[in-house]
Amino acid sequence: MLTPIFLALTTASHDKVLIQREGLQWAFGSETLTNFNAAMFEPGGFTGDITGATMLMNSFILGVGFAVGKIILSMMAAYAIVYFRLRFATLAFWVIFTTLLLPLEVRIVPSYEVIQGMGLTNSYTGLIVPLLASATGTFFFRQFFMSVPEELVEAARIDGAGPFKFFVDILVPLSRTMIAAIFIIMFVYGWNQYLWPTLITTEESLFTLVRGIRQIVQAIAEGSEIPDYGRAMALALIAMIPPVAIVVTFQSWFVKGLTETDK
Repeated sequence: MLTPIFLALTTASHDKVLIQREGLQWAFGSETLTNFNAAMFEPGGFTGDITGATMLMNSFILGVGFAVGKIILSMMAAYAIVYFRLRFATLAFWVIFTTLLLPLEVRIVPSYEVIQGMGLTNSYTGLIVPLLASATGTFFFRQFFMSVPEELVEAARIDGAGPFKFFVDILVPLSRTMIAAIFIIMFVYGWNQYLWPTLITTEESLFTLVRGIRQIVQAIAEGSEIPDYGRAMALALIAMIPPVAIVVTFQSWFVKGLTETDK
């Protein structure tokens, strides 16, 4: 698993002429800082004004907005299903859960039609909002809320806590490990999105790293006889760093959130 990453790192340390002539490199070269600096700060793309730093910021906005939005909606849906006396709560949950059978690729055409009709193409809203509904998050939070002792609910009711106060002051703090676990899953999923940003964004200023690497390299290739493969490898490695850092930093919270049963 690590071999392709190592190969990308070593290749990113060579100039484009050597890579074009000899292919992927197993040894480190002397162009590492040059290629990474070009990947992050030198303008590129078809418009000639998009940088890796801009795409990195767009990816962060998409990843964080995607994860936070999914957590909020999932918690609210699970809270309503578990604690409100809704007549069709169980049915509603299973209807939500069955949407796992319909991935984004299946509903891509109607989703795009809705966003285009609302004039949200080439916007962060159009990138994030259509992806927020989450059956996975609702399922995990529902199971978590169902494991909260009934005595805690009764104590909160006796103390005069209303539905909103009980949710904010009791359930949210209790759910912090679960929130961390879902955040990691959703952030990585949102960060790696390619198909949806490709459909929604045509302006390079809104390209994410995953979306923009190919376009920048393609534009470079069209303006030169030799594609800048070193810069492409550097951009790919930069795109890997944030999700890996998130998982490594919060891995203990991730495991605890998915396995903890004692509240």
